[in-house]
Amino acid sequence: MLDSLNPPQRAAVLHTEGPLLVLAGAGSGKTRVIVEKIAHLIGSGRYSARRIAAITFTNKSAKEMRERVARRLQGGQAEDVTICTFHALGLKFMQIEHAAVGLKRGFSIFDADDAAAQVKDLLGGGNAKPDDIEDMKNLISRAKNAGLSPEQAMAAARSNREKDAAMVYALYQARLTAFNAVDFDDLIRLPVQVLEENPDIAAAWRERIGYLLVDECQDTNDAQYRLLKQLAGAAGNFTCVGDDDQSIYAWRGANPENLQNMAVEYPSLQIIKLEQNYRCSNRVLRAANALIAHNPHEHLKTLWSDQADGERIRVWECRNSEHEAEKVAAEIQFIATSRRVPWSDFCILFRGNFQSRPLEKALQMVGVPYHLTGGTVFLERQEVKDTLAWLRLLVNPDDDTAFMRAVQAPKRDVGAGTLAKLAELASDKGMSMAQAAEAMGALAQLPPRAANSLSRFTDILRALRMDMRQMSSGDLVRRVAKDSGLLAELRHQAKDTAGYERRAANLEELASWFENGPRGASAADMAAQLALISRSDKDDGGNQVRMMTLHASKGLEFPYVFIVGCEDGVLPHQVSLDEGNLQEERRLLYVGITRAKIQLWMSYSRLTRKFGEHVRLKPSRFFDELPAAEIQRDGADPVADAVHKKERAQAGLAAIQALFD
Repeated sequence: MLDSLNPPQRAAVLHTEGPLLVLAGAGSGKTRVIVEKIAHLIGSGRYSARRIAAITFTNKSAKEMRERVARRLQGGQAEDVTICTFHALGLKFMQIEHAAVGLKRGFSIFDADDAAAQVKDLLGGGNAKPDDIEDMKNLISRAKNAGLSPEQAMAAARSNREKDAAMVYALYQARLTAFNAVDFDDLIRLPVQVLEENPDIAAAWRERIGYLLVDECQDTNDAQYRLLKQLAGAAGNFTCVGDDDQSIYAWRGANPENLQNMAVEYPSLQIIKLEQNYRCSNRVLRAANALIAHNPHEHLKTLWSDQADGERIRVWECRNSEHEAEKVAAEIQFIATSRRVPWSDFCILFRGNFQSRPLEKALQMVGVPYHLTGGTVFLERQEVKDTLAWLRLLVNPDDDTAFMRAVQAPKRDVGAGTLAKLAELASDKGMSMAQAAEAMGALAQLPPRAANSLSRFTDILRALRMDMRQMSSGDLVRRVAKDSGLLAELRHQAKDTAGYERRAANLEELASWFENGPRGASAADMAAQLALISRSDKDDGGNQVRMMTLHASKGLEFPYVFIVGCEDGVLPHQVSLDEGNLQEERRLLYVGITRAKIQLWMSYSRLTRKFGEHVRLKPSRFFDELPAAEIQRDGADPVADAVHKKERAQAGLAAIQALFD
């Protein structure tokens, strides 16, 4: 297989001693390099499969890598290789080392909604403003992503706002500990803390993971980079693959300077560049190279391809966003029908989700099916979240957040006042709400009707806990759905049989997911794994036009790509313009451009409406950084424009004739 790699790819695979940084340009085959390197490390006898870990950022990319490794390796070796996300590795660490961070087995993982509910309560409950809750949650998350404890966050605070956040962080973390729970950010911060403070545990994990491969290394935050260093140790037997030109997540803590720090902290670091692109036409690559060259570079890359030049990038000037959407929809319909191209070959990219509305309307008007990435997905459906709350509570009786949801799913005679009283009694007795609900003394202080409902609720929990060890994970999900009353409630709420069956099928899919989990995984393990699944991991658009933000497009590719809303104040974003920092916005557009395999369109509007007034817009200043020879603007080539219009007019007439026929 090595003979099929290009020279830089082959060099990256064969480098097995000491630290290696692979600077992999867009579409340069980095996943293939990682897969071949895993095969080489095992095949050469340098490392057993059990001592290799490949870490990436999304469950989707981890799944793809596992599938490719499974096709590449023989026997059951692929199952022994650890291929997962940073957070999944952190979860595995904490399930083994839970005592070192003061947790009991079966701890819960709070999702974003759980975390927001706790922050809201700490800020005054119903009196807290949504923006203040979100701001505080983000400040706490930023501190955790920097690897800071509450005490360290307070010491590092430089403003009253940061000091307030550090105080709320301390209270929030105390609650998590009381609930025997962690949040998403803790899955990195706490392992780092344990490894840095316990040399023996660190040595054991370096023995467990002999060789480390990290994908998308430019997206690591400070805590993730510290975790990488702790696992790699001084020897630095790792391969980090990344692209500083695709670092677009600074807003959520990613630090592209980690790539530069690596060379300082590991003086023997070898650097290999992957510059041959296997995705895009050369015309698209020349435009992308010219754009990104305006950013400063520690290690400059120039992408190139063996493919043809392809068509020039079309740049459209539109009257407004509605006109822009109509042009995009018409062009997609024309290409799909005239060239017999599936809808899934098209993608529309934009800076923010607010730009999707006119596009949705225009696509609907011409009958083009579309899928908007980031819509309501399976794991966010009410019946699924309700069932997961029951499972969390069964595994972890200290999880008050799960208790609060489960006790009201389905609704029973336990109102907000009763829950507040129960929480007060639990706090006074130093016990969880679930424990207080089983205490006769606590129930005696509640209204009889509510006390009876709580007693029936705890009876169901007790019976499920007694039987859960004898059931498979899938059967436990089905049993919870039935015994909790959730299925009966769904039937009662449904307007028709089809509606009930659709929602009941969601619970059956959840049971199936549990059944098809890793070998030997318990219900507790599966519930924890589910907490790591992000919105995009089950976001499959099928044969429909895909619409998504530029951020969401990273790692994807499509034959035909439209980038809309290319105006100053949108792309680049107004905040970046105000701050005079365009580097990340430029990288974001670079990511969008390099998604296109065959053809690329970029468009902007002349006017928009604000507060009832027309406001003139300026084309994105990034257009001035694209080579004029690689783009075709409206009106700049009358001959090409005439051919373009004639083709579409003929297609329109044919469509009308087809209606009459």
